[in-house]
Amino acid sequence: MTVGVTEPRTTVRGLDENRFREVLEFIASRAEYHDLTGEFPFDAFDALRRIGAQSLTVPEEFGGGGAGIAEAVEVIERVGAADPSVGLILQWNYTNHLTLQRPDNPWPDDLKAAVFRTAVTEGALINGLAVERELGSLSRGGVPATTATRLPDGSWRIDGEKAYGTGISGLHWFTVTATTADPQPKVATFLFDRQATGWRVQQTWDHLGLRASDTQTVIFDNARIQHSRLVDLRNPNDGTGKVRSAGRQALPLLLAANYNGVSIATRDWLVRYLHTRVPTALGAPLATVPRFHDRVGEIEAQLQTSRALLRHAAAVVETNSALPALAKHVATTTAIRITESALDLTGNPGLSRSNPLERHHRNAMVGRIHFPQSDFVVANLGKSAIAAGAPAEEEQ
Repeated sequence: MTVGVTEPRTTVRGLDENRFREVLEFIASRAEYHDLTGEFPFDAFDALRRIGAQSLTVPEEFGGGGAGIAEAVEVIERVGAADPSVGLILQWNYTNHLTLQRPDNPWPDDLKAAVFRTAVTEGALINGLAVERELGSLSRGGVPATTATRLPDGSWRIDGEKAYGTGISGLHWFTVTATTADPQPKVATFLFDRQATGWRVQQTWDHLGLRASDTQTVIFDNARIQHSRLVDLRNPNDGTGKVRSAGRQALPLLLAANYNGVSIATRDWLVRYLHTRVPTALGAPLATVPRFHDRVGEIEAQLQTSRALLRHAAAVVETNSALPALAKHVATTTAIRITESALDLTGNPGLSRSNPLERHHRNAMVGRIHFPQSDFVVANLGKSAIAAGAPAEEEQ
């Protein structure tokens, strides 16, 4: 299976293009299996590790690729076309690496260095655990129910439950956000590794799509962490959304790239299907029928619009903070529309598990849940447009 055969290829600094293509082919060949089993795609990340993909966004001084957001977008879009579950886990890794390099990042230098170096030497992955079921997305406000209690020896005890820990079975590092058990509580973030005690994974991920993203629940019961692993401490009035989003403009851009990948995979499969499907009554491939030209043209227009917006947003990310969220909104809604259109064109074959289209559609649907959600983005755009169009006071 060829992934994204019609897309222009941008050689990414730090990755060998030929080896990268081979890895993408391998990941795509395993996507159906991982979708059916819901297993963490260890084999995919073993292959990515061998070409240095996990350390692509690690600074060169630590031996990494030194890539920025624009290059990470190119990689995630192509990985997302092969298997967006793999793309989702990898984009969180990149998001965290890029966030650690921001000047406003509060982490101690030694912990940043440990995360960067292990990404290079071991392909170590990192993600954050912040969401809780009762609160939903912490980016919308509230404080964690998970608690952090300071112990007499100076260490901390963590108790609570985190939902939607993407990639947890394959993570080397993960951050945990908790509320301190103080008279005036603060919001604390700690850096855990797999060797820490007092935590366990509860297998709760059984979703419609992105089934191999291993987005499980994590339970903390008298988990111990040294004070030296405290990476952030803030007043809860600042909002946990700010704790999570400091410098994270990469997140919506990389999410957009992953879902553009779903659209690319859908378009590519549909085009191949139209060339190989020869109805008896027609006596020629469906690709010869003008009606399909028009519909595929609509799909192509939507896809290329989303890709162009994403790349523009990545290029101006430091000067236009509204575009990354818009790019994510457009990419996810586009992926849903494109997969729905492809299903409409193909009928029963598109819905059959013998073809990947129904999997692409299920994966596209998951895009709605990632922050920033479309209602949040659209509401903010509307508020800004209305405010900008308000008449001056002397005209009212």
